[in-house]
Amino acid sequence: MRLVFVAVDEKSGGGNCPTVWVDEDAGELVFQGWDALPEMLEACRATGPVPDGESVVRLPVRMADAIRRACDLAESCDVR
Repeated sequence: MRLVFVAVDEKSGGGNCPTVWVDEDAGELVFQGWDALPEMLEACRATGPVPDGESVVRLPVRMADAIRRACDLAESCDVR
């Protein structure tokens, strides 16, 4: 696994979350975010179940540029 750090939300207060990485070997985006609020999780489940081993997390929209950079990096990986 080649995990590449992309960005952390500098306005989070704790300095470590939310965070975005790219796993270059798997060609995957990796997010650390806040747990979904109960009503948000319920709304997500209205479109389908959230299986064991999966999570719904929240990231602030101010991280959109970091997510775009992570997408560009992930798309350049040789794993597709």
